[in-house]
Amino acid sequence: MAESEVNARRKSTRRTTRRVFKAYKPQDGTYDELFSADGTPRAEFCKIVEIIDSMGTGEFRARQKLADAAFLKGGITFSVYSDNRGVEKIFPFDLIPRPVAAAEWTKLERGLEQRIRALNLFLADVYGEQRILRENVIPRALVEGSKGYLKQVHGIKPPKGVYVHVAGIDLIRRPDGSFCVLEDNIRTPSGVSYVLENRRVMKRVFPKIFAEASVRSVDEYPMRLREALAGVAPRDNPRMVILTPGPFNSAYFEHSFLARRMGCELVQGQDLFVWQDKVFVKTTQGPQRVDVIYRRVDDQFMDPRVFREDSMLGVPGIMGAYARGNVALANAIGNGVADDKAVYPYVHDMIRFYLSEEPLLAQVETFICAREQDCRHVLANLQKMVVKAVDESGGYGMLMGPQAGKKQLDEFAERIAKNPRGYIAQPRVELSTCPTWVDKGVGPRRVDLRPYIVTGKTTWALPGGLTRVALVEGSYVVNSSQGGGSKDTWVMG
Repeated sequence: MAESEVNARRKSTRRTTRRVFKAYKPQDGTYDELFSADGTPRAEFCKIVEIIDSMGTGEFRARQKLADAAFLKGGITFSVYSDNRGVEKIFPFDLIPRPVAAAEWTKLERGLEQRIRALNLFLADVYGEQRILRENVIPRALVEGSKGYLKQVHGIKPPKGVYVHVAGIDLIRRPDGSFCVLEDNIRTPSGVSYVLENRRVMKRVFPKIFAEASVRSVDEYPMRLREALAGVAPRDNPRMVILTPGPFNSAYFEHSFLARRMGCELVQGQDLFVWQDKVFVKTTQGPQRVDVIYRRVDDQFMDPRVFREDSMLGVPGIMGAYARGNVALANAIGNGVADDKAVYPYVHDMIRFYLSEEPLLAQVETFICAREQDCRHVLANLQKMVVKAVDESGGYGMLMGPQAGKKQLDEFAERIAKNPRGYIAQPRVELSTCPTWVDKGVGPRRVDLRPYIVTGKTTWALPGGLTRVALVEGSYVVNSSQGGGSKDTWVMG
């Protein structure tokens, strides 16, 4: 998007010299990502505020419209299955970035890598010797009662011992400015394509801003992911594919995007077959052996001979090839037990047990309804709690107690009483806010952060990650399926 195009759009827009942040007021009781409580820009981000502020609201509005048009033309979408008005949605994008100071990111990076190491060791143990269960560090019933725990993969060791090839760890910032982990996503975490597309659009709409603000690049992610997957392949010069459920999946845009950027084939289950415990892809040159599958298909649909017999998305016999080490599956089958929300409270115990280290990242206090005492406390304080179904995502199966009515509170109390293992509860944490372009100008909106961590022979964290923003005023739910959008995350150089 050339500067001349911006200038042309600017002429057709009523100009105003009003500064972008002139009327902005940080929200009381939250940590604002760009401004201090008194309304002055944070010292490390003064340059960013100055550059954006000097544009004036007229020019900024024009550039926001250009960004929206770029997302529309680029087909950058997601799907909402429950929306009867049509499932394909343009992913909302806000041009005001969410910055992270360099020193702060360095600390986060170390904490994220530590967490992934512990989760990987936990999975190897749970599907192996089960030492952590025998020593009762984590209750056996809690782990083996998880829907994500799959007895069928017990004893299977993935190539090079890597279970968590791609992780998306959800972080929030508390009112005191400290980060803590809200959730672990280590099955098929999505959203990284939006990180890369957000940056591409930002560079086109603000062609000069990156020359003036030192921001770390995110462009190497596809190459880093390809290198990591090649590092766990059972053979040299591996052939890699991305396995998608198909174009009706909510994250299909991301599947096709990554396939192009990584130089991999995008395949569906019907494109693959197993022969003599090896996986092959059908090509115009005949069958070709596949060594690594970056799967975006859920566990239960991967092999109809082992899991769901009615699955048309997976590959019959693929678990046999996987068990014999002839193909690497990223992420590993059975990872769901480690990001079960009822297992999440024990990650600090995993870090101490396997690494003999103190956790570097904090966690949110969590009540496990499967524990009788916790369940009583949750039911007695439901109106103060955020209740989550342990196996749901995307903001579904969740109760925001402080904002819920009596009917909804009663419904959730009944659900918890019937199935306590299915729920956890947390005190509502006041998320940080970030200036966001809204209809009336710029207002504070709550945000979280999902960094992406890639593991092969080594572990690498994408600088920044996906900042999700609750575009609805007063909302705490940042998920795109619940009306959220995203921002470009700037890790400063």
